[in-house]
Amino acid sequence: MGFLNTISGWRTKIFVWIGLPVIAAAALIFGTYDLAPAWQAKNGGGTEGTFTVEYQKCGRRSCDWRGTFIATEGDARRTDVILYDAPDGLAVGATAPARDTGARSGVFSTTGGSTYLLVTGITLAGAVALVAWVTIIVRAIRRRRAAAAEPSSPPTSFAPST
Repeated sequence: MGFLNTISGWRTKIFVWIGLPVIAAAALIFGTYDLAPAWQAKNGGGTEGTFTVEYQKCGRRSCDWRGTFIATEGDARRTDVILYDAPDGLAVGATAPARDTGARSGVFSTTGGSTYLLVTGITLAGAVALVAWVTIIVRAIRRRRAAAAEPSSPPTSFAPST
């Protein structure tokens, strides 16, 4: 906990006072939206249906299959959604069994995967960042109060008093 007691340097201060709350807020907001749907899909919940691949969207490090989900029973339909945990060998026009659990941007493959672990990790990282930030704030407030409560010693002077 030595780090918490000696917050010095402008980079550290920026990280502690701006970085940690931003990390905490972003991870908690984005993680909690999909936490319950990811775990529900892992446990077999949600609406069963078919995902039809329409196109692949690639970023710098990964690609996502996007398309339309149509429920097996009922009228549920979602367009332009991601297929999380997509099975290998998909191509444009292919179909895959999927389930809709209400995730913000997509549906989950019924073959399973590790998206639930990723979302859980992001949410936990946000919670840890929030706890660390609150701990730092509380310690800083206590330190300031303790410093203000200390009696100041009179100035030392060698001049004769009158």
